Amino acid sequence: MDLKDFISQTLVQIAEGVSDSSARIKELGGAVNPHITSEHKELSRHGILWGSGSAVHVVSFDVALTVNSGTGTKGGIGIFAGAVNLGSSGESKAESSSISRVSFTVPLILPYARS
Repeated sequence: MDLKDFISQTLVQIAEGVSDSSARIKELGGAVNPHITSEHKELSRHGILWGSGSAVHVVSFDVALTVNSGTGTKGGIGIFAGAVNLGSSGESKAESSSISRVSFTVPLILPYARS
């Protein structure tokens, strides 16, 4: 999966989860992401910022990126079961890989509780 797809899907699924759960939580007498009127200092102590007239939640990402490069050919018959490779796959490969980590945050305004 590309990094951009991972970030996009994660942020959309967070917003969809908040939105989808709002009606069900309301039936139980609660509210998901209600409008907050606390002081900005109080909000920031809980990791919430204020911007554009709304509470801004900070979504933190810490992602490991793997880059594989090389050439390979594959042929034959093989069965892969868990961590055990059974049979003969006739595979030859010259490959190198490197892993890098990237950490970043994305500000996100979540959908408010439906009235």
